[in-house]
Amino acid sequence: MPPALADHLGRSVTSVCYCWRLTRADGVVTGFTDHDRPLVLDGTTFEPETGLAASEARSSLGLAVDTVDVEGALSSERIRDEDIAAGLYDNAKVETFLVNWMVPAQFSLLRTATIGKITRSDQRFVAELESATHALDQPRGRYVNRACDAELGDARCGVALNQPQFQGSGSVTAHAAPDILSVSGLGSFDPGWFTHGTLTWTSGARNGRVERIVDHRRDGAGVTIIVGSSAGPAIAAGATFSIRAGCDKRFATCKAKFANPLNFRGFPHLPGNDAGYSYVTEGGVFDGRPVVP
Repeated sequence: MPPALADHLGRSVTSVCYCWRLTRADGVVTGFTDHDRPLVLDGTTFEPETGLAASEARSSLGLAVDTVDVEGALSSERIRDEDIAAGLYDNAKVETFLVNWMVPAQFSLLRTATIGKITRSDQRFVAELESATHALDQPRGRYVNRACDAELGDARCGVALNQPQFQGSGSVTAHAAPDILSVSGLGSFDPGWFTHGTLTWTSGARNGRVERIVDHRRDGAGVTIIVGSSAGPAIAAGATFSIRAGCDKRFATCKAKFANPLNFRGFPHLPGNDAGYSYVTEGGVFDGRPVVP
């Protein structure tokens, strides 16, 4: 802590406030303060009157993840409900400063955290700030399981999704619910071909957003796409999109749908608990064949 600020805190009357500097993953930097006037420090302008308030901060010994909740109203033009819904604030870095608002050059960085869970209701949000130790709770190696742990189309998978059979485009004709869409342009694809895939909006209120596909159906009424539930602008008829095939991470799908069994990143012959804890019995077949075909 700077000596000048430490001396100020030792007085009977102080003029301090909190400032939060938020750095999103896309590089956008915004600043907010619980003071009633704009403050400029460390090259960032901190906006007042945003309704931000922080819960009690705690710092504990050990590897437990310390958290602080920051609550505020969606009153700042720089915090938009649709940006929160689109995940732009997920894992954003938040720096908390203690500032002498009479002399903003007197400030101290109290903590650096990342945004974990964000809860929204009644035009308010609560962001949970997780301490740096939360990174120790993330998987850094591979899990041994039957399903593939690669993302379809990435370097470990190797499938070229730009091939005509794995991509398409269409438009919304109607929607029975916000996430259940009747679409055109996909009539040549088998039902389920795009299940677990991605849909990218190319026009409309959600232009540029990417949605995860929960289900792809086709019946007498036409083609239906169900996207993952998410908040955001309403989807209107006529909105266009591009779409890519999905994978359920099974070895059989990797082999039959994508002809990519050599790059399968799971362990399809891994026996389950029943096989792992079983014992030799008379009449059993022990010829070396895979326990899981």
